[in-house]
Amino acid sequence: MTLILSQSDFDELCQQAPKPQVQNLVLDSFERLEGVPEILGRGYNRSMKLSPGVWLDFLDCEYHQDLMVKTPAHDHRIQISIFLSGLLYFDNVHPNIGGTHSYFSGSGISPGYIEKCCAGERLTCVNVEIEPELLNSFLLEDGQYSPDIQNLLFKGEDWKISFYPTVKPAMRSLAQQIWNTPYRGSARRMYLQAKVFELVAMHLDWISTEQKPIHDTPGLKPETIARIHYAQEILTTQLEHPPSLSELAQQVGVSVRTLHRGFSAIFNTTVVGYLTQQRLQKAEMLLRQGDRQVSEVANLVGYGHLGNFAAAFKRQYGITPSQCLAGKKAVFG
Repeated sequence: MTLILSQSDFDELCQQAPKPQVQNLVLDSFERLEGVPEILGRGYNRSMKLSPGVWLDFLDCEYHQDLMVKTPAHDHRIQISIFLSGLLYFDNVHPNIGGTHSYFSGSGISPGYIEKCCAGERLTCVNVEIEPELLNSFLLEDGQYSPDIQNLLFKGEDWKISFYPTVKPAMRSLAQQIWNTPYRGSARRMYLQAKVFELVAMHLDWISTEQKPIHDTPGLKPETIARIHYAQEILTTQLEHPPSLSELAQQVGVSVRTLHRGFSAIFNTTVVGYLTQQRLQKAEMLLRQGDRQVSEVANLVGYGHLGNFAAAFKRQYGITPSQCLAGKKAVFG
């Protein structure tokens, strides 16, 4: 069973949670530790303000049951997240984050989204947030980065833009160095500031040389975006017997061409790709519960041929459905 919470309810539960006791963890004066509510799971969020406009968080948690948190639209700083273990799963707006992909977001307005954590999956994450004015001052002084790059990162009252860089060994190593800081007190603070800005530099280099952005909200009319999201809801609730493309387009009141274009722009995938992703995510969740056979799960998510289901599942998670049912963790990259 999946527990569904609003962001405000989740935050309230976290604020009420007792301060955790973490073995061999000594906090400095600029750090704060919050526990995961016992009703949800175990673990902690360790946060610190390194300097004016620069924040660093360490997340280490594991939930008792599948958890979905609904986050409304909100103001957003520059953000970088690298998961050292586990993944965050998304129904829309973002692809799944973790494994071989980090998260790098410009500032602006973030659309609402739903994120999901899977029961028993340990999440460890290094998260950095920076006030856009601070980073912009560096870029303006530098003069190396083009106005186009700056426009991608600083959207003001417009929708922000997100990127999902591949986590290369150097990036992962840097995140691990940040996690395992060897110093205390002011030395720790200076060390972490330096490492955080090195991490920012890596992502700025990536954005300027390698990849194009994925826009959180595309240049579609609000009414069309609403219809595309309605189509997404239909697919999500009818995984076993989804409508055809033409039937789906007719149900939501758009052309098949607009349906394709909308899914590509909003969800960064095709309609069929989105359906496959949702089927496999639900299958993985059902298999983790351990109370159904592989064949039953395949049928529940719309796969009539067990071989096709097993092949698709292994492509997505790196393990077979039977291995997932037995408790083996997914393998990424």
